[in-house]
Amino acid sequence: MDLSKVFSLDGKVALITGASKGIGLTIAEFFAAAGAKVVLSSRKQDKLDEEAARLKGMGYEAIGIACNVGNMEELPDLVEKTVETYGQLDILVNNAGTNPVFGPIHETSLEAFDKIMDVNVKAPFALCNLCFPHLRKSSSGSVINISSIGAISPEPGLGIYSVSKAALVSMTKVFAKEWGDSKIRVNAICPGIVKTKFSEALWSNEKILEYMLKQLAIKRIGTTEEIAALALFLAAPGSSYTTGSIMTADGGFTI
Repeated sequence: MDLSKVFSLDGKVALITGASKGIGLTIAEFFAAAGAKVVLSSRKQDKLDEEAARLKGMGYEAIGIACNVGNMEELPDLVEKTVETYGQLDILVNNAGTNPVFGPIHETSLEAFDKIMDVNVKAPFALCNLCFPHLRKSSSGSVINISSIGAISPEPGLGIYSVSKAALVSMTKVFAKEWGDSKIRVNAICPGIVKTKFSEALWSNEKILEYMLKQLAIKRIGTTEEIAALALFLAAPGSSYTTGSIMTADGGFTI
């Protein structure tokens, strides 16, 4: 039995937001290693150029396109440049996220609320729609939304962030249902606590980390590689009958 194509992305083009570091960058690395041409996007072009050059040095195909996904006016240019460069778009990973506040929900300002919703919900919605004409031309279009276990089990201090990620989960299911006829699969990953710069406020706090570890069946925090491996499955032919799924990778936190 030849399983070489089950996780192959040969001939595919993937656009990944929030890809200059953390989970997004590791997903880009996994996709590139699986044969995809990857477009790394985040706000800083110099960092993207550095990471794209590193991937090229490993023999992979990659470019960086700067974009602040919180600014809706920048999104069409991101998609247009991706298609102009590679002639197609097969995979979209909505990984970029933000959480500028940590504390009680009643202390969250409307300004912070809007920023969180713009980046975590509105941007994935807009990008999905902008990519739709290109994804439906693909023989295996795939959208992967990076949500959070906060969408399923909100934690104190992460109130509106959890609300935004719950909205992303619901939106994943809606897109999956409506886009099935176009042969586009839409799925979401809900990571638990993963050691990244984004989650440093959690794992660098001994009391919070101790509390989190007590809730886990697997008594450790996760790695970006463990999330990227799941993303690769959802992008590859091996998951061709999987859509509308909300997959947790949380060490058992939500059991």
